[in-house]
Amino acid sequence: MASAAYTTETLGVVTRKGQVTIPAQARKLLGIQEGDRVSFVLEGRTLKIIPVSGSITARTSGLLKGKGPRLSSKELHEAAEIAIAEDVAERMKARAASVS
Repeated sequence: MASAAYTTETLGVVTRKGQVTIPAQARKLLGIQEGDRVSFVLEGRTLKIIPVSGSITARTSGLLKGKGPRLSSKELHEAAEIAIAEDVAERMKARAASVS
């Protein structure tokens, strides 16, 4: 993988189909090969091309993993009920305060 110290600019041409060739030097520095997937990230008026490794499953695995122990479906259900009840109580309290 390339170091963040590289800054280069190369001009390219957009084809009728909207395709652009990634310059050979950039492909080499980033380790991009034919068939590799890349992500296009638009930030303001800047387009970043980021090499994507692995499948979507591999990249997102554990993304929503909690820090605590895993809960059983029954425990998750009970936790949801408690959270909903607390939310309703807070809304009722806020509503009562705004009416009085």
